[in-house]
Amino acid sequence: MVVIINKKIAIFVIIMIILTLLILSFVFLGGTKTRVTGSYNVSVPDPVRRGNENSEYIAFACNVDWGNEVLPDMLETLNEEKIKITFFVTGRWAERFPELMQQIVDNGHEIGSHGYQHLNYETLSLEQNEDQIKKADEILLGYTKKKITLFAPPSGAYNNNTLIASEKLGYKTILWTMDTIDWRAGSTKDVIIDRILSKDNFNGAIVLMHPMPETAKALPTLIESMREKGLKVGTVSDVLKLKM
Repeated sequence: MVVIINKKIAIFVIIMIILTLLILSFVFLGGTKTRVTGSYNVSVPDPVRRGNENSEYIAFACNVDWGNEVLPDMLETLNEEKIKITFFVTGRWAERFPELMQQIVDNGHEIGSHGYQHLNYETLSLEQNEDQIKKADEILLGYTKKKITLFAPPSGAYNNNTLIASEKLGYKTILWTMDTIDWRAGSTKDVIIDRILSKDNFNGAIVLMHPMPETAKALPTLIESMREKGLKVGTVSDVLKLKM
């Protein structure tokens, strides 16, 4: 009798252990947006890779940490086409090229943060991520005169600390849907155009680009091609409407 009772107890304990493990697995692995950093459990949104798929807009997002010699041509094209896009700018670039930075703002384009330096944010601590975003914020605010709410980590590199810092400081972390990869060797005007136009599902997409000579050449064709698809080229905020 004692043996039977002990076996029943043992089976009960094993079942409870299995149930406990299943519950814990669901909590920590099951599709939540809770990210664990150090000893903190902090719920933060995942990075945004696409806007509202029912949007009539497609967003062009230009990350800027170089290319000051190319930007005037891109700005001229955008001005002629009466288009506003999003420029994610590093704080150090804005410090080095204040006149160009002011021109981007004066032309009515949306400004997002690209951090202060073009670092690998995936390797940074929470404090370091916060410092980079805050330092850029102070500089860019001098131009925009209003709070910036979009942050694009350089190279799309991030870790949990990046997402926590971004959320804590009032930003949405933005990545991309389609990448021109215009920095890669061999990225001619035609290659860049084909990389984008070979994709599908453009509504609400975010197209990543940089101020590169071949990108400037490709820009008019990309704009016209989107119009032919019945889309408006706009900012990241344009495609996020009704989504966030």
